[in-house]
Order: sequence, then structure tokens, then C-alpha cells
Amino acid sequence: MSRYSSALVLSALALLIGCGGGAVASKTGGSDVAVLSVSPPTIDFGNVTIGSSSAQTGMLTAGASAVTIFSASLNDQAYSVNGIRFPLTLTAGQSVPFTVTFGPQVSGTSSGGISFVSDASNSPTTETLTGTATQSAPLSVELSWDPSPSSVIGYNIYRGTTSGGPYPSKLNSSPQPGTTFVDSTILSGTTYYYVATSVDANSVESLYSNQLTMVVP
Repeated sequence: MSRYSSALVLSALALLIGCGGGAVASKTGGSDVAVLSVSPPTIDFGNVTIGSSSAQTGMLTAGASAVTIFSASLNDQAYSVNGIRFPLTLTAGQSVPFTVTFGPQVSGTSSGGISFVSDASNSPTTETLTGTATQSAPLSVELSWDPSPSSVIGYNIYRGTTSGGPYPSKLNSSPQPGTTFVDSTILSGTTYYYVATSVDANSVESLYSNQLTMVVP
């Protein structure tokens, strides 16, 4: 009898190991084993611009027995979890969704995880999180204008934030020889007003050109 009982126990252990601690519960000594599974096992947020955020959904599922989840802890401040309150009891086979948000503030790859603490046999149940924070593309405005019909050595470009002037910011240190200019000192969420002047050989400037309005999103 002892050899026969030993073979049965070994078979049950092999079944449990083969399931990888998933949502399948085996019976040991006549009682169900409480198991909690999380899906997907890994959430990859890909590239997310610093200052913005990305959210994805995960799912917690109880196995063949009820499971009470007490808490969730994260090991990286770039991530947060919402949509679930603790303590939470799931009946056998029940699932509950939750939301994970990646909101990076510094550049680089963030490798983190969530640990769900419960009364399940496989507590803590973990989910791996990964995402890469990237810098936003630099903002710029490219200006162009028709050449002056007069003889000039170049052009000056001015900028302001009030329509009709004044234009306190002179963007070039010396007359611009061509008829294009790139302003890379702008800020998001700002409206700019640009004018240009032509400069002759005696450093005499013309009147302002027509005003150009640029709204930076």
C-alpha cells in the first residue's frame, strides 16, 4: 500500500509542475489548492514619450478555489496600477481586469513588475513590466520669404507673442544671407508672431514684413 500511495503523490506533483502554477488546481489530500494567475505574464509598453503615458489591461483569474487578493506592489515608480480595490475575493474561475499605466519622467528603459499578494499557494503572483522612455522630437519652425527686390546684404527675423507687436526677440545675430530661417527655440503650447526686415549695405533696415502666425501644439 505504501508504494501505491507514493506513486499517486508523485503523479499529482508532476501534474502541478507541468501546469506551471497556472489556473489549474490539483487536489492534495482531498482539498483544492488555491491558485491565482495573471495575464499577460509580461506587458511591453514599447516606446513612450517622456511626459506622456500609455495604459494597458491585465487580468487576474482564480483557479479551482476562491482566492483573496490583499495588495499589489510595484518596484518602479514609472508604473501604476488602477481599476482594482483590495482586499478582493475572486470565486473559483472568476476573473477581474486591472489597468497598468506607464508614465515615464526620465529617458531609458524601465524594467519593473507587479507582485499580487494573496492567500493563493503561488503568492506573490507576479507580472513583468517593461517600457522605454524617449525624448520628444525637438520643436522648430521653418520660415521662408521672397527675396527683396532691392539690393540687400541679408535679412533680420523678429519674434513676439503678441499679435501686431512688439517683437522683442531678434533671432539672428547678423543679417541672414538666405531667404529661409529655422527657429528651434520655441515652446509647446505657445503662439508666436514673426516678421522680417531686409538690411542694405549701410545696415539700414526696411520696415517690417507682413506678420506670420505660428501656433505650436
